[in-house]
Amino acid sequence: MMEEILKIENEPKRVLGIMQPYVFPYIGYFQLIKRVDKFVIYDDVAFINKGWINRNNILMNGKASMFTIPLIGASQNKLIREIEIDNLAAWSKKFFKTLEQSYKKAPFYKEAFGLIEQVFNSPAENISALAVNSLKETCKYLKIETEIIESSVIYQNQELKAQNRILDICKQENANHYINPIGGMAIYDKQLFADNKILLNFIKSNAIQYTQFKNEFVPWLSIIDLLMFCSVEEINEHLNKFELV
Repeated sequence: MMEEILKIENEPKRVLGIMQPYVFPYIGYFQLIKRVDKFVIYDDVAFINKGWINRNNILMNGKASMFTIPLIGASQNKLIREIEIDNLAAWSKKFFKTLEQSYKKAPFYKEAFGLIEQVFNSPAENISALAVNSLKETCKYLKIETEIIESSVIYQNQELKAQNRILDICKQENANHYINPIGGMAIYDKQLFADNKILLNFIKSNAIQYTQFKNEFVPWLSIIDLLMFCSVEEINEHLNKFELV
């Protein structure tokens, strides 16, 4: 195994990341995007009820407060890209008021609010399209140049499951290094990837901290919180605070 990994590490890197689409996810998601050469948005897999696809936390009155984008017929029997949004315009109007009440005195409120408003006012019939837009526009704002593509557009391998499908995507992309979020350590096998000449690592976010008004710091909120309180340069510094294991 060690000899195989050494061979992989001596080859030119083609690094791939794959994740389900989340709307304005936490910093760890963007750390993964920035670290890889190409990022695949896994939009043609089953929707996860009570997951993070359509919800996250923002800061309200010094505490984490969850926002949830309403969906029509959300079910784990449907693919993420098949789940429609329920009256996004009406929900967004209320959400914008919540953001104003919570963040209007934040140092980068104007810039962040403009970005968020642009995303939620753009046409998006399903939750995947909205999430993809939030990811791409945030990356554009942060000057992250990683190529981003939806899995439904190209790979045509839905008959494969779990690790086998990930391995197939890596092979189609000629990737020799795959990075997965830390939560995948229990389900992904480094030896299996090494046998296929692919180095597997897991990204582990380090603790970060920044000023949230005069409150005690509340960690791991939506990237929205970082956008409100930190400059592009500061956010990119935080994006580099992780380990590969």
